[in-house]
Amino acid sequence: MAPKYKLTYFNVRARAEPTRLIFAAAGVEFEDVRVAGADWQALKPKTPMGQVPILEVDGVMLCQGVSIARFAAKETGLAGKTNLEQAQADMFVDEISELLPKLAGAVFASDEAVKAEKAKEVDKMIPEKLGRLEKLSGANGHLVGDSLLWCDLVVFNVAFNVENYKPGTLKNYPKLTKVMDTVKANKRIADWIAKRPETKF
Repeated sequence: MAPKYKLTYFNVRARAEPTRLIFAAAGVEFEDVRVAGADWQALKPKTPMGQVPILEVDGVMLCQGVSIARFAAKETGLAGKTNLEQAQADMFVDEISELLPKLAGAVFASDEAVKAEKAKEVDKMIPEKLGRLEKLSGANGHLVGDSLLWCDLVVFNVAFNVENYKPGTLKNYPKLTKVMDTVKANKRIADWIAKRPETKF
């Protein structure tokens, strides 16, 4: 019997979206629970680490966004075909994951001086991170190997936010642009993007 997956997060893409994309790409059903801000304080003490996302697998609760996504990738065959591919995929994910919270800080900061300072940091980090990924990426529309892996989806999620933050950024990175195009061309991913809630981040 197939496991039952229940993913809980806020109504944003952010740290839960890679797992949603992984399940979507693999055609795996999951319960997509989106917690309203008003309900979070009641839920918080019931979570293992006082934070979301959390993934419940047949009643067992997992936390930490990247760990959850990595688990989902292993469950669905998107982690990598060999141990070496899996290590390469992890390498891409580890490199890009730091950018997402920094980007969120620049987007959502309410104080203008703080926002400007955060934006300055992000504007420096984006070309550094994307430049490294571009250098290491495969040229065939996949970061690693010749098929869709979870690292493609993690980078897609971050790059999607980068493009919203500063449109046209990806045109400077042709191999990463090709990865983005490959992900968007996946029918299951396209269907997910079409039906997912519209959110700022």
